Amino acid sequence: MLKRISFGDKVMLIVVYALLSLLAFTALYPFWNAVAVSFNVGVDTAKGGVTFWPREFTLENYKIILQDERLLNGFLVSIGRTVIGTATSIFMTALLAFGMTRSYLIGRSYYMVFFIFTLYFGGGLIPTYLLIRSLGMMDSFLVFIIPSLISVWNMIIFRTFFKGLPVGLEESANIDGCSNWGIFFRIILPLSGPVIATLSLLTAVGHWNDWFLPSIYITSDTLLPIQTILRQTLNANIVSGSSTVLDSASVALLDQARQITSKSLTMAMMIVVTLPIILVYPFVQKYFVKGVLVGSLKE
Repeated sequence: MLKRISFGDKVMLIVVYALLSLLAFTALYPFWNAVAVSFNVGVDTAKGGVTFWPREFTLENYKIILQDERLLNGFLVSIGRTVIGTATSIFMTALLAFGMTRSYLIGRSYYMVFFIFTLYFGGGLIPTYLLIRSLGMMDSFLVFIIPSLISVWNMIIFRTFFKGLPVGLEESANIDGCSNWGIFFRIILPLSGPVIATLSLLTAVGHWNDWFLPSIYITSDTLLPIQTILRQTLNANIVSGSSTVLDSASVALLDQARQITSKSLTMAMMIVVTLPIILVYPFVQKYFVKGVLVGSLKE
């Protein structure tokens, strides 16, 4: 039999759903408004009143972006950085976590203290800048990869997950003559799908959204990721109110297309930058909660 819901419970459900709907609306509306503005004629957007739907639909904003070589190059840099940076970081961090689970590792407890210390204290911006410069990674693609090879927080999650795996699996592999490398690649990694997917998503989002690091260590336009270019564009719009950071070809196109404005172009750039991460989320969503919980409940 179905349990009857009392009047008080019905009121509570209505209030909860109303609050959740309001929260969802406040979270989704800015993005939806940006989509509407990006597809609207710029001069019409300047009049105001564009909220949920484009009032005068146009694709000119996206044509400008797709024809700008600087933005396309930044997009490729961001993709390369995200893919390579995520793959190398997850592999090296998982490898370190696997080593930290070995009971025969000499000084393992001291290593953990050292790693955890770095979570609370850092060298600071100036010492880090001097270190990067002394290593010759200024204005180099390696500055996107090497400094982020190891994530202590992800290592702790990996380590906790690995320690929760059945000990009998490794013992059986050792009896069969499997080395540590074989155990890591043939047993540990195949069983770590949820936590790898979760941490890969978080790492990829961090790489994709990072604009601060390139603004410090990168001076060449050919190595600027799309997020840094977008940040420069937003700053230019705040200062001038109408200018954008685009190459000469895009400036010429803007002069020809009078329906394009700085705001509409910026909204289109934001959508292009955000879309890849949004498309990735559905494929790893089923692993997200499971991976985080499994890697955090046991120690």
